[in-house]
This record gives sequence, C-alpha cells and structure tokens, in this order.
Amino acid sequence: MAGIYIHIPFCKQACHYCDFHFSTSPKYKDELVQALVSEIRLQKNYLNGETVETIYFGGGTPSVLAADEIHLLINTVTEFHTVSSTAEITLEANPDDLDVAKVKALRQTDVNRFSIGIQSFFDEDLVWMNRAHRSRESESAVKRVQDAGFENITADLIYGYPLLTDTKWKQNLDKMFELSIPHISAYSMTVEPQTALAAFISTKKQPPMNDQQSAAQFMVLMQAMADHGFEHYEISNFALPGQYSKHNSNYWQGVKYLGIGPSAHSYNGEVRQWNIANNAKYTQAIVTGKIPAETETLTEENRLNEYIMTSIRTMWGLDLDRLNTIAKGSSDQLLISAGNYFDREWIIQKDNTIFLTSAGKLYADNIAGGLFF
Repeated sequence: MAGIYIHIPFCKQACHYCDFHFSTSPKYKDELVQALVSEIRLQKNYLNGETVETIYFGGGTPSVLAADEIHLLINTVTEFHTVSSTAEITLEANPDDLDVAKVKALRQTDVNRFSIGIQSFFDEDLVWMNRAHRSRESESAVKRVQDAGFENITADLIYGYPLLTDTKWKQNLDKMFELSIPHISAYSMTVEPQTALAAFISTKKQPPMNDQQSAAQFMVLMQAMADHGFEHYEISNFALPGQYSKHNSNYWQGVKYLGIGPSAHSYNGEVRQWNIANNAKYTQAIVTGKIPAETETLTEENRLNEYIMTSIRTMWGLDLDRLNTIAKGSSDQLLISAGNYFDREWIIQKDNTIFLTSAGKLYADNIAGGLFF
C-alpha cells in the first residue's frame, strides 16, 4: 500500500504562525495545476505499482481550488496508479471556502474526507492569528459538510497562545464535541523562524509563548478527549474508535508515499525526496520534463532514528523487534538510552513495545531525541 500527497501552495492570506510553503497570489494557479498534473505523470513509477490507499490534498489551502480542478487531479492519479476502491481521499479546507455551492460541487468528486482548519471558535483569536475566516463560518461549514453526507471529518484546533484562557480552551473543545466531529487534531502554538509571529515576539509586539500554559492545556485536552471516548492515537491526534486518519497513520508507520507539488516530500523506504519550495521554479522545471527535487539516501542510523521519532508518538508504540530488523541488536542499545525515561515514568514497556505515558507525552520530542542513535 502507498499514499499520495498533493501540495496546493495557495492561501487567501498568511496566518501569522505558518511556515509552510504557500503564495497569497493566485495569479499562476492555472499553470501550477497543470504542472501538478504533469508531475503525477512524470512520477508514475515512483511507487513501483503499489496500490494507493490514500490521497491527501494539503497546503496551503487546497479548498481554494475549484471542484473540477480537484476532480482533474484525482482522475490523473487514477490514470497512472492503481487506487483502492476504498481509498481515503482528504481535502484540507478553510471554513470560509465551504459555502453551499462549493460543498455541492465537491460532492461530485471522489473526495470523501474533510480536514477543516477551525483553530478557534473565538473571533479575537482568529484575528490574532490572521485567519481568513470567523467563528460563525466554522460551525456552519461543519454542519453544511455533514448535511451533504460527508461523515469522515477532522478539524484542527490550536492551544498555548496568549489569548487562549483555560475557560476559552474548554469551550473550544466542548464546541467540537457538540458538532459531533469524529477526529480532532490539536496543536500547541509554536513559533517558527521567519514567520510574522516570530517577528512580533522579537520586537516585543507580542509576548512569547508560555510553556507552562501549553502543558496545562495539553493535559486538559487529553482528559477531555478521554472523557468523550476519543483515542489518543498520536501526540496531536484524537479519534473515535476506527476514525483514524489512514494517510497520517501510514506516515507514522513508515508506509511509502509520493509527494506532488512545490515543497512536497516523498519516501520509498530507502530514499527521501523533496521538491523545490518555489512555485515559479517548480512549474518551469516540470514544463521541461524535469522533477525539481533533491534526494537523500537514508543511512541505517537515519532509518533507526526516523522509526523512533514516528513510532514513539503513537498509541501503537515503538516495536523493539522492528527496530532490530533495521539494525541487529539496536534494541539493546536503545533500552540502555531509555533507562532515565523509565525511571521518570515517562515511558513504559509492554512485551516488546515501548509506549509513552501520559506524563511522557509532554516530552515526546525530547524523549525521541534522547533515544536517537
């Protein structure tokens, strides 16, 4: 099995915290869509004929595309790949794009899952983030998608920023539960270099993020999700039983994937590949029949560390037997490195698998880094 990710690098406006590759100018959107079609053809052999079980439109804001453009891209994938009849096909969307006409048009495509970027149900927070939508659009967009017959929905929230009191955070979560959304992704606000938020903090126009606030709100998040029957299957992802994101779960479990579009990454188990993060240069290269990508052949150490980083974050845990298939005897070395985390009760071992505890989930990246080879 395999997955395909299609990067749509356009947004109506730039969120202050975002460091993904995108453009706020749609001037060359038509040319770039055609370049995506061409790259799908050029990369047709990358997955070596494996069946595609997930297609994911990310960005940027994929919902800025017209339904017929999304239909074109899906059809192109099916032309050059064997796509499972039960494939999960996800479209990231902003609430303000999901009006009646757009949802009706998308119902005629093969999209069967929406990832809706809500972030907050408070307008002052959305203004602070420089989001394009407002809270009233979030609730109506979710209900509109549900009324159209889409049941497989996920929505995003952000916590750990100065405007978000604990009371507001609980209200955001309660609203998600009220809307009967079966999958929720929640991310701690991070300050990435070269973003507007980083500039505001460096010039003291905004206060820095508070780690204690973020940790406390993460604990509230975990408890609320458990109380409502959600499984915490990855650090930032919660789902009702059986409602996991197949696409992202495949990432964490090392399944091969092909990335299409500027800045998109690909992985075939041995080699990582990433396209240039420049719309004009990407399009120019594709027109000449070239893939504007760099590649890296993963060393044994790379593959060990990659497995540690992705697996430890999930409810399926870090399988020591699988670690040994990458490098014989590596589990013994890892268990030595893990001693301090066992002592702190940040990780536990059941049979041959290591899991994060609730306390350990606060330090997931730190733990993964400490276990690296």
